[in-house]
Amino acid sequence: MKTSWIAAVAMSLTALTHPALADEAGFLKSLRGTWSGKGTIITRIGSSPFNVLCDFNTKAAGVSLAMTGSCRGLVVVRRTVSADIKANGVRYSGTYLGPSGVPSTLSGTRTGNSIDLAVRWGRETNGDRVARMTIEKVGGNRLRLRTIDKDLKTGTAVVTSDIRLTRYR
Repeated sequence: MKTSWIAAVAMSLTALTHPALADEAGFLKSLRGTWSGKGTIITRIGSSPFNVLCDFNTKAAGVSLAMTGSCRGLVVVRRTVSADIKANGVRYSGTYLGPSGVPSTLSGTRTGNSIDLAVRWGRETNGDRVARMTIEKVGGNRLRLRTIDKDLKTGTAVVTSDIRLTRYR
């Protein structure tokens, strides 16, 4: 009896502290909906940012999330983007299809309300093939999408996209 009590306590403590037991399906379900918002994008490190208006539709099924959308900027330019990710325990993996149309791979974990992903670009971008992307739930009806790259000349992290969305359905 004492052994089972100790095992129960150990499992309870593990459930409280081990992120592998987080409810990824529930978190991804909370991201479902139709989103709209604005932000800034830079196409090349060192270039000036430009404002964009974006719309996204997000679907969740179990431990999978599919985001499809488009962003408009510079009056007439409209680009489609999408991300498909899946949780496997605490690890996330998937693909991102950006404005270039070349698929990139995503891998990472969730910390709190933010999915933090390493991006492996499908082609060289800003001098290399790596960056970071975050999908952050802000409150109940807001979402922030960010891409952070590295300036290879200075070693400084540069936010190359920062999109803030609000759920309207």
